[in-house]
Amino acid sequence: MWSFFTGFSVGLSLIVAIGGQNIWVLSQSMAGANRLVIATVCILCDALLIVAGVSSIATLQRWIPPLVPLLTVAGVLLLLYLAFGAAKRAWQGNSGLNTDAQVQLQSSGKTALTALAITLLNPHVYLDTVVLLGSLGNAQPSPFWFTVGACLASFCWFSALTGFAPKLKLLLSSPLRWRLFDGSVALLLSLIAIKLAL
Repeated sequence: MWSFFTGFSVGLSLIVAIGGQNIWVLSQSMAGANRLVIATVCILCDALLIVAGVSSIATLQRWIPPLVPLLTVAGVLLLLYLAFGAAKRAWQGNSGLNTDAQVQLQSSGKTALTALAITLLNPHVYLDTVVLLGSLGNAQPSPFWFTVGACLASFCWFSALTGFAPKLKLLLSSPLRWRLFDGSVALLLSLIAIKLAL
């Protein structure tokens, strides 16, 4: 069960970071723009990349045995770096999700293509899903349950973000609430990094 919890918590911590994709998803969803299409594209892209990361790292481990230990060390360092960034944001207390941008509604097809572009043209998505989650997943007792947990995190986040967008606007735009959230993320990522290192 630890593998599932680790996959869910790390996956959620990476997915909910304030960035262009989340701002776009929330702003479109609050405007009522094809929320089901947006959620489906984002969840499927995440799930495919996470599965590809975990399964390809396992194959590479058979070909190059030292690769996964090296990637695990890199994953621990990256987790600590992300934890430091979250702790810094929590200390400074100046982050929050700005959703005041103008929204232009599109057709379902154009919305799906835009969601694909915003997701797949972001280099961080490959670092987070394929490299980091892939290497961490293979360091778990059960890579399968880690993958399920990480995919479920994506499903929960994007379902909530699109489904409850009007109510989430107030919650996500509060610097104080993001400060508390960032502090929790920093602690969680640090604990997972320490466990992996040990």
